[in-house]
Amino acid sequence: NIPSIVATGRQLCDIELLMSCAFNPVDGFMGSKDFNAVLENMRLSSGKLWPMPITLDVSEDFIKSNDISEGSKFLIRDEEGVALAAVSVTEIWEPDKSKEAMCVYGSTDTDHPGVDYLLNVSEKIYVGGTLEKLEMPRHYDFRDLRHTPESLKKEFDRLGWDKIVAFQTRNPMHKAHKEICYRAASMNGANLLIHPVVGMTRPGDVNHYSRVRFYKRILEQFPTDFAFLSLLPLAMRMAGPREALWHALIRKNYGCSHIIIGRDHAGPGNDSGGNPFYGPYDAQDLVEKFKDEIGISMVPFKMVVYAEGASDYVSIDEVPDGENVLTISGTEFRQRLENGDDIPDWFSYPEIVDELRLVYPLQ
Repeated sequence: NIPSIVATGRQLCDIELLMSCAFNPVDGFMGSKDFNAVLENMRLSSGKLWPMPITLDVSEDFIKSNDISEGSKFLIRDEEGVALAAVSVTEIWEPDKSKEAMCVYGSTDTDHPGVDYLLNVSEKIYVGGTLEKLEMPRHYDFRDLRHTPESLKKEFDRLGWDKIVAFQTRNPMHKAHKEICYRAASMNGANLLIHPVVGMTRPGDVNHYSRVRFYKRILEQFPTDFAFLSLLPLAMRMAGPREALWHALIRKNYGCSHIIIGRDHAGPGNDSGGNPFYGPYDAQDLVEKFKDEIGISMVPFKMVVYAEGASDYVSIDEVPDGENVLTISGTEFRQRLENGDDIPDWFSYPEIVDELRLVYPLQ
């Protein structure tokens, strides 16, 4: 007769990563003390570095109708009714969401998907509490590619890898991404973990089922035993610099020694005035600031472009004078797919393009 809630998509992701220890040192939903410490200082009340609030939002009606108070217990279920975890309530409070938006996202502009979710989708009441694991969330797709931190570390041990560079992505990978990953791992004498997010990402992103097929294809372009593919059930907040630091801490928990932080890492694009929410290298600057504390090294990468004369990709700030560079924006690429236009070989692999044409059928 314990009351229960059905988890949202974001809550499902958070619960899975809490229960698998991917969010270590966070092991439950934050109370107001940790919540405010994270907002103001990017640290838990214990002083440990952690940039992202991990909260459980519930409706006011649920609290009142079930007489939930400090010391109460309730269940969190998935959409099929499976009880995943029991929450022992330690605190109930109503947060200042405008403050949360400004601290985490640096804005209250609802053109930011994280701000929009916070202000217009999530419930007004937060519940802090400890979690009792009953059952991990069930996945019916790509089971062989889903790992907990513990099981992924065992895979690295089996492969004999001791230095691993993580590549965070929520988009299809093309030749430029492959070059960035290969160079990042090679220059550090490491192997590569392609670790895409398959939880909530930015609205409008390619679905994760298609993306995983792309990642399997791109894996074939690396040398044998150089790269490994694993899926991360993370609900992204698109919080730019804070999210980049968060990604680094999560990948450390998965056993990685390095993480690639690229241009505008985890940025959501432009605000309602047409200006970027974050600077192109703000994320790199924040991760660099905490390099001595996070326990994982950053591999910074700037935008790469295709140098036509050299027939190779180069960093945008290393283009020789007079060299003709080629780029295709994401918008132009989607338009080419939708119109059935040619995709040049220098940009992507034919097998990746063939898969993408299934996602963007002709108008």
